[in-house]
Amino acid sequence: MKTLARYAICLVVVATAPRGAWAQSAVEAGALGKAIEDLTATYGPRYPKGSEFLRRLARLEAGAPSEAAAGKLEALRREALTANPLLVAQPILFVTRRQYANNHGTEATMCQTGEINTRFFRGGGAVKVLDLTGAGGAKVRTLLELPAGIARDPEVSFDGRRIVLSLRRDIRDDYHIHEMDADGGNVRQLTFAPRVSDIQPVYMPDGRIVFSSTREPKYIPCQRHLMCNLFVMEADGANIRQLGHNTQFEGRSSVMADGRILYTRWEYVDKHFAPAYGLWTANPDGTNQALFYGGYGWQPSAIVDARMIPGSQRCVCVFTAVHELAWGAMVVIDPHRGLDGLDPVVRSWPADISRHMSGWDSLARIGGGYDSFRAVRVKYEDPYPLSEKYFLCSRSLSAKAAGDMGIFLVDVFGNELLLHHEPPGCFDPMPLGPREKPPVLADRTDPTGDEGVFYVENVYIGEFMDRVARGRVKALRVVEAPPKLTYPPDGIGDWTPGADPDGHHPVAVNWNHYNHKRILGTVPVEADGSAHFAVPAGRFVYFQLLDANGMMVHSMRSGTTLQPGETIGCAGCHEDKLSAPPYSGRVAMALRREPSRLSPWHGPERNFGYAAEGQPVLDRYCVRCHDHGGKGAGKMIL
Repeated sequence: MKTLARYAICLVVVATAPRGAWAQSAVEAGALGKAIEDLTATYGPRYPKGSEFLRRLARLEAGAPSEAAAGKLEALRREALTANPLLVAQPILFVTRRQYANNHGTEATMCQTGEINTRFFRGGGAVKVLDLTGAGGAKVRTLLELPAGIARDPEVSFDGRRIVLSLRRDIRDDYHIHEMDADGGNVRQLTFAPRVSDIQPVYMPDGRIVFSSTREPKYIPCQRHLMCNLFVMEADGANIRQLGHNTQFEGRSSVMADGRILYTRWEYVDKHFAPAYGLWTANPDGTNQALFYGGYGWQPSAIVDARMIPGSQRCVCVFTAVHELAWGAMVVIDPHRGLDGLDPVVRSWPADISRHMSGWDSLARIGGGYDSFRAVRVKYEDPYPLSEKYFLCSRSLSAKAAGDMGIFLVDVFGNELLLHHEPPGCFDPMPLGPREKPPVLADRTDPTGDEGVFYVENVYIGEFMDRVARGRVKALRVVEAPPKLTYPPDGIGDWTPGADPDGHHPVAVNWNHYNHKRILGTVPVEADGSAHFAVPAGRFVYFQLLDANGMMVHSMRSGTTLQPGETIGCAGCHEDKLSAPPYSGRVAMALRREPSRLSPWHGPERNFGYAAEGQPVLDRYCVRCHDHGGKGAGKMIL
């Protein structure tokens, strides 16, 4: 009770004290007291000065408000918070660089040679270590200096002895995966492809490295920026294999405690661009791709840099805008509370993000509301969870200097302590030391194969499917969403905004746009709603339910990919991911037989295009009456 009373008195002081340093510090005193008590209770002898810190804090709170008292409180805050055993157990790795230029959105930061935004590459960076472990205050040492280049996306090996990262030496170079020893020595290049960006590498428990790459070049639909997919390679850079075939971006990966990959996916399958970002999971071999959070709501329109919190089922990530850099609000998500919206958000910095999430599930958000997280004034970036309560991150120093980024220690009690800042900016903080290695997941792929198998338990289980009469669905159509592989020359509509946000690229269907579709074929749906069928591996596909007339009943708004030899299934169509399907005690009819083969759609698979598919129908049935206004022609001239 004494502790609670002290915090209550602190709040009264804030209300009555004069404006200035002490008024702000009085607010922080309550947060500091909670953190000290938590560290004392949690770590005991490993936090030996906890009781002393509390006594000093009580004396300061009992004294008269003054600028001098505010200074002493700030000194105590720094001393007490930097004594956190999680912080001083090992040095902190980070990189320095200028903040990326915002060319279009979170992933248009590679500025690859020959890309439309190459000129925005801004070199000058380094890999450094902040050491808070010794006496005499913080010390910074440089592991690697890049006067004209950038080091980005570092990741520490599980034994703490190596660092994998992406390096670009200068504007004439491109990003390649490198590895170096933890002391900065023995820098070695692992990937070498020219005019390719290899970024965001992550160590896997089996020693391989997952990374994102433009090796299958594809472009953002409404612009000309390159995007990445997930790849994996051996520890020495050999045997590079593509894991993801999404039409847009896959990356910003981290490893979950169970050995899976947690990553950001940006995809377009017949939906608006605002809810096109989500967090996904996959096995290190690329199998079992599944949604983790997001991908439905208008807010947040981008979710990036997710990492699982140690000893927890929750993750920390950044909520930002689709037309913004990878900074914004830092958020802790519990996916067991939901897969979209505010319910899964258990903590955020800033503390209240409700105004940025307003109307997250409302169609009224179309027209600009999807970028509301651009309004977050103090920007958070690159979160790294030390525990459920303490986090490292890169954060802007103030709302007025949003691009001036330093390394901060942030906790759930309200403390945000600047640990280090130096120009041009500090990013990617993480402990440089060993950590627990997750289990190795067995590889489920067959490298000699070229297809996999899908099954659906019951297509009538899922969102809105209760409105569909049982027996109406007769077939399932498999459609591939091809990537945008090129774009029109300047001046003929490569990007022409329409009257609404979905009206971009009016001529782009002639230029490999994402609205192209490729029908691979159809398969039967059994009377009990089940389906079981083979699909070529490595294709980004989605499914549509058809009735007896071949008319669409329901369609996916997301896609998936099979690895060679993979078998994977779902309970239904858009089913609730947090509940199990009802148990029938019977094996689904489709699973009692071999997988169906795809029945082709009016000839071999091909991109759907107006000239090949639409105009011939008009020529055959319509033009004779709608040809330049002849007799009987309506107002429409074809």
